[in-house]
Order: sequence, then structure tokens, then C-alpha cells
Amino acid sequence: MENALLIGLSRQTVLERQIDVVANNIANVNSPGFKADRSLFEEYLASGAHEDNFVGRDRRVSFVLDRGTFHDFSQGSFEQTKNPLDIAVSGSGFLTVQTAAGERYTRDGGLQINNVGQLVTAGGDQVVGTGGPIVFQPTDHDINIAPDGTVTVLEASGRTDSIRGKLRLVSFTDAQKMLKEGSNLYSAGEAAPQPDTKSVVQQGFIEKSNVSGVAEMSTMIEVTRAYAQIANLLQQQSDLHKSAIEKLADVPA
Repeated sequence: MENALLIGLSRQTVLERQIDVVANNIANVNSPGFKADRSLFEEYLASGAHEDNFVGRDRRVSFVLDRGTFHDFSQGSFEQTKNPLDIAVSGSGFLTVQTAAGERYTRDGGLQINNVGQLVTAGGDQVVGTGGPIVFQPTDHDINIAPDGTVTVLEASGRTDSIRGKLRLVSFTDAQKMLKEGSNLYSAGEAAPQPDTKSVVQQGFIEKSNVSGVAEMSTMIEVTRAYAQIANLLQQQSDLHKSAIEKLADVPA
């Protein structure tokens, strides 16, 4: 294949991967605490011309390389729910939860109490406190979650706060090494969790997804148009080859 076809194919491959990333962002525009992914591209130079009449920069062929993706950990906007079990984390901290696969981390603060009194996520994963699981008594009421994550309640027979635990907030020096696992959960990957004392918990709020639906839809349209333009270019190249072959094969009588 000629260089134009190879370059066009490399670009189409990258666009196909980019549309997958954009589509996943759009699908999670309403997922609490979701963090968008962004695509990384770079230019790959290869020598495709070897004749003596190609000199300098004309010897290099520029391909498009899909470098990978990175997490956009920018803060999402907060939505007030007034639900005492809803929390939003202001800062770089993550909630620690216990799953069947081990400890995982999330920014989704839509919490619940399960049938045995444990504080869990919407997916049923147990929220981990600094001293273990956070468990409520059937008579507990007026649940309060302090900015530092301390969970207190009023018991039926008392007027003073009783502590039920403290949310275990962690942060990562290199959060880009964290791995998404679906259901708004991250595994640590090669990153090491550290206790987070700077993030602040806001009770009665939910952090919304940091995905901008309008921006992602615009990106999807741009990617789709670019893919179609390259497809037209490749078709034109194919037609040109076909025409050249037909004319070369037309031997004069």
C-alpha cells in the first residue's frame, strides 16, 4: 500500500478508539462521582521514501499513534440532596470500599444502610472506616457525617452523640496509575494509597460526573466527520489506482 493509504488507516484506527472513549464518557454523564477519560495522541515518524530525489523532511512519513488515555480527576459540581447518607468529597480523596475482589476506591458518595446495619455504596459494597466497617444500631437516628468523615448518631435513649466510625479517605501521589474497574470503582494498580487529611466531606450533597455532555457530543461529531473525510480520501486513492491500472493495461493496437 502507498503511504497515503497507510497514514489514513492509522488515523482511522485512532479515531475508532477515541470514539469508544467519548461514548463511555457520554454514557456516564449522569453517574455520580464519575471521572472522564481523555485520549492521548502523538506523531510517529517513519521513513517511507528511499529514492534519491526525496530529500530532508520528504523522507519522513507522519503516522498517528494512539498513545493511550488518562483520567480527568477534576472536581465535579455538587448537587444538594439533603439526604444524610449522601456525601461529596471536596479535594483529591477517595472513599475506600470493600469488594469481593479486595479494597477498591470511589468518588460516588450515594451511600445506604443495608439490612444488617452496615454503611454501603449504592452497589452494595461495604464502606471501610478507619477502624473497620461502619455499623449502625436499629435505634440510631440523626446521622451526622462531619467534614473530617467522622460518623455520629443519636441513640434512642440518649441526647449525646455516639460515634459509629470515621470514613477512611485516601489519596494517591500518582492517581493516573489507578485502574478503572467499572461500577465507579478504581483499583490502586501501581499506585499506593495514602491517608488523606486535606479532603473535606460535605453531607447532604452528591458530586456529579465531571463530564460535559455538550463538549463530549461536539467531540463525537468532530470525530465522526473526520472519520468520514478520511474514508472519502481513501476511496479517492483507490479510484485513482484503479484508473491508473486500467490506463496502463490499455495497450495500443
